[in-house]
Amino acid sequence: MHHQDELFTVNPDVAPPPEPAGPTTPPPAPPGSPLAVRMRPRTLDEVVGQQHLLGEGAPLRRLVEGAAPASVLLYGPPGTGKTTLANLVSTATGRRFVALSALSAGVKEVRGVIEEARRRRRYNAENTVLFIDEVHRFSKTQQDALLGAVEDRTVLLVAATTENPSFSVVSPLLSRSLVLQLRPLTDDDVRELVTRALTDERGLAGTFELTDEALAHLVRLAAGDARRALTALEAAADAAAATEHRVIELGTVESTVDKAAVRYDRDGDQHYDVISAFIKSIRGSDVDAALHYLARMIAAGEDPRFIARRLVVHASEDIGMADPTALQTAVAAAHAVQFIGMPEGRLALAQATVHLATAPKSNAVITAIDAALADVRAGGVGTVPPHLRDGHYAGAATLGNAVGYRYPHDVAEGVLAQQYPPDELVGKDYYEPTQRGAERTLAERVPRLRRTVRGHRDGR
Repeated sequence: MHHQDELFTVNPDVAPPPEPAGPTTPPPAPPGSPLAVRMRPRTLDEVVGQQHLLGEGAPLRRLVEGAAPASVLLYGPPGTGKTTLANLVSTATGRRFVALSALSAGVKEVRGVIEEARRRRRYNAENTVLFIDEVHRFSKTQQDALLGAVEDRTVLLVAATTENPSFSVVSPLLSRSLVLQLRPLTDDDVRELVTRALTDERGLAGTFELTDEALAHLVRLAAGDARRALTALEAAADAAAATEHRVIELGTVESTVDKAAVRYDRDGDQHYDVISAFIKSIRGSDVDAALHYLARMIAAGEDPRFIARRLVVHASEDIGMADPTALQTAVAAAHAVQFIGMPEGRLALAQATVHLATAPKSNAVITAIDAALADVRAGGVGTVPPHLRDGHYAGAATLGNAVGYRYPHDVAEGVLAQQYPPDELVGKDYYEPTQRGAERTLAERVPRLRRTVRGHRDGR
């Protein structure tokens, strides 16, 4: 006789496993929960936005409805429904739901959840949905700990991230998961959510009214983030209740929300407009405007690594040899952001922005490489001069390779007359240093070098 205890509730050798539970509805949020939690959608029909993923036959709808189970990475900005959708996936077919936050969970916690999931699947035929919020904050070791369980479907992983998983999630986990990108909610979406929260029994249950101006302001403040909108509405309702007012006016919203959300859609025009203005302000040496646009991107939650990459590009494209240390600063800022993260990473980004904006400017580097590329693409390639070819193999000298090469260190000046480009490009100038910054010295030195190397063939 088999004793039923905590581990052995079913003997799989003599009894069939129980049927999985049917669809369920998420339990109501505990009293006193934040408005955003109480108003979390309980069914797909209550979800606002993301219709590109929730339409008939779309992958996320099929997953929520219990078809074609697959681990997914939900990638999108805050307040777009990642946690909500994870809950719906688990409740659609009665799966057990376990949530971990990458901010507090370690490898031990991850392995513990996997072992418990494996035990429940074996003895109770119970499947587990593991939701990991901010998975991009997991280390490579922590992410690797998930691979086996995802591979054999011990857990159905639903991971949420605000960062591009191509850069923040290890390749093996990425290849085993379906990546679904959530979009910021539209103003109409946010307006619908706020209006629903005003009247729904789970929300404010008709206790308050909202003026059109106040509603418009809440929508503007939300910037596509449902959680932000509902949090602001709850704060305004609390303030109105304290003064025994039933109508929430614009002034009430303004007085309870201490900062405005930056209008910035990382997938839309604002993303490109602000980064464009940022780079053009640096190029134009307006350090204050550059810092303003940097602040807008940081406040809006732009990926700091994206900002750092643009700074690295700008350091060579618009400063180059006018201040060679600009590239070093930009690269150091990129490493600092990767190493320490945000919000402290803002300091390195600001330092690099100030350095690049105040540095002397030159586009001589990009002009030079683009001119050289244009010649190559137009067929100006030519044959490598024999004396420059590789001579480190048997028979090279017989072919004339490296024969006649002159070693510059053999002369006191370290520079001597010798042909380096193919015959077709002798005398061709690509790099033209400016008179700005450190390039002023190069503007004098480069012509002297050319005269010596070319043996005055170009008349300089």
